[in-house]
Amino acid sequence: MGKRSIEMLVGVFVLLGMLGLVFLALKAANLGSMGGTASYSVTARFDNIGGLKVRAPVRSAGVNVGRVTAISLDPKTFQGVVKMDIDRSFQFPKDTSAKILTAGLLGDQYVGMSPGGDDANLADGETVAQTQSAVVLENLIGQFMTGKAAEAGSAAPEAGK
Repeated sequence: MGKRSIEMLVGVFVLLGMLGLVFLALKAANLGSMGGTASYSVTARFDNIGGLKVRAPVRSAGVNVGRVTAISLDPKTFQGVVKMDIDRSFQFPKDTSAKILTAGLLGDQYVGMSPGGDDANLADGETVAQTQSAVVLENLIGQFMTGKAAEAGSAAPEAGK
C-alpha cells in the first residue's frame, strides 16, 4: 500500500469516528427520535415540575409515546404548564392522568401517562385534567427530618415519667 492510500484510510476512519460521536451526542440529548412522526399536542398543569426539561420523554407503561415540547409558568395560577406532543398512534382517553416521575433514584424526570377508561379520547390542544406533581427529594428529606424531630420531642416527656 502506498502512502496515499494509507492516508485515505486514516481519513475515512477519522470521519466514521466523528459521525459515531455525533450519533451518540444526538442519542444522549434525545434529539434522534420523534422526528417527522404525526403527533397531537396536549397540555398539563402541575404545581411543581421539579427538574423536568424540554425534550424529556412522555411514557406510558414504560414505552415512549411522546416528548415535552414546552414548559412555562401560568402568571395567574403560578402553575407549571407543560406542553407535550404525543404520537398519533397512541390515543389516550380524556380521563388520562399525567405524573412527573423520575427514572431511577436520581435519574432524569419524565412525564408518565396513565390512561383512564373514558370512551372519548384526548384531542389536539386539550388539557390533561388529572395531574400529580414531581416529588422533590429535598422536600421528602425535610418532611422526614421534621417528622422525626416532632416524634423525638413528643417522646421526651414520656421518658421522664
